[in-house]
Amino acid sequence: VQLQACGGGLVQAGGSLRLSCAASGRQFSRYAMGWFRQAPGKEREFVATIGRSSGSIYYADSVKGRFTISRDNAKNTVTLQMNSLNVEDTAIYYCAAAWVIVTHTPRDPNEYDYWGQGTQVTVSS
Repeated sequence: VQLQACGGGLVQAGGSLRLSCAASGRQFSRYAMGWFRQAPGKEREFVATIGRSSGSIYYADSVKGRFTISRDNAKNTVTLQMNSLNVEDTAIYYCAAAWVIVTHTPRDPNEYDYWGQGTQVTVSS
């Protein structure tokens, strides 16, 4: 599986961005999909994850209520809608794919098998 993320950019605090991740390869629907981010000088952290059939979704507490993850298995894409952005959201955002059993929706980056190249999100005050 190859992942290509896009949609990052520069936005003012309070604004919105929509990140997309396109997956190539077969059996996209067999993977849980996640978004992670890494700010300068910090470790990679979990942002959101969505199960194989969108049946389970989890968010980091820091983004809950502001970010929405979704997927389209017919188009092999996963999207992260980010609203009410603040400067603390500034980071490189990565999409990732985890081969899982039906109901598992991992939040640990070590459980993910494939990673995209990352897209920069910068929020100015």
